[in-house]
Amino acid sequence: MVMKAKTSGTAAQSSNRVGARIGRISELTVIVPLKPGGADALRARFAATKGLFKGPDRVGTLHFMRFVLLNNDTQMLFATAYDGDWDTYINDFATKIPKEMDELFSAVEGWPGIHSPQVKNFIAEHQLTATAWYSAYPDLTVADIHRNARVASALDNLLTAAG
Repeated sequence: MVMKAKTSGTAAQSSNRVGARIGRISELTVIVPLKPGGADALRARFAATKGLFKGPDRVGTLHFMRFVLLNNDTQMLFATAYDGDWDTYINDFATKIPKEMDELFSAVEGWPGIHSPQVKNFIAEHQLTATAWYSAYPDLTVADIHRNARVASALDNLLTAAG
């Protein structure tokens, strides 16, 4: 069962491949096997960046992402929510942050590389559709959220200036 979104009332539907969509927001959940030492390499990378990533902002449709090490560091869960369609989203990773994707996923057993013709099949083979998920704003894209924040800031500045 996928929860209905409170703002649009639309039930989840397919996001093209595996995964679900509520309104304009899709989810992607992948569980992949890690190479020996892969978990340690990922921990070191995450510690070096303090868990902050700048590259994903370049994708422009990414609401959130998270990495979770599972099963005694033998697997990794990668979960995201994003605007739009699955194929477009994966293409955006390949064109906008290919270096970051290959650096992160180099710890994954069998990772073909983001530019490989097999990468979409690799991701789809390891992807699971969420049993349930929720989006507070299923009809707002990342671009909508940024625009709304700019409008709110401008209005606050106007009201402050007006006294």
